[in-house]
Amino acid sequence: QVQLVESGGGLVQPGGSLRLSCAASGRLFSTNAMGWYRQAPGTERELVASITSGGSTNYADSVKGRFTISRDNAKNTVYLQMNSLKPEDTAVYYCNADGWSYVSAREFRSWGQGTQVTVSS
Repeated sequence: QVQLVESGGGLVQPGGSLRLSCAASGRLFSTNAMGWYRQAPGTERELVASITSGGSTNYADSVKGRFTISRDNAKNTVYLQMNSLKPEDTAVYYCNADGWSYVSAREFRSWGQGTQVTVSS
């Protein structure tokens, strides 16, 4: 079983910045795509950004130019640098990882527990 642990959420004023981190842990696994999703009250969970093991990235139109996703493959960790934050970025942010478990010899998809990001003055 691969577990994801997020950190870095909090309260920030409009225009401010936050950096989210998500570390994957477990036995004998490799990760392919890792990403961040978010869900605001009354809305569906949406993709914010994703990154492959080779470094290819994909962003939601609403965050392009403001958010940057990166990863450290040696640490199985993905980051989300969020700049120029807006009130509409307020949501619970979830980390996601797809990969292969050598223990079960099957693909896996894991989710973090979520971290709250609130943008408000």
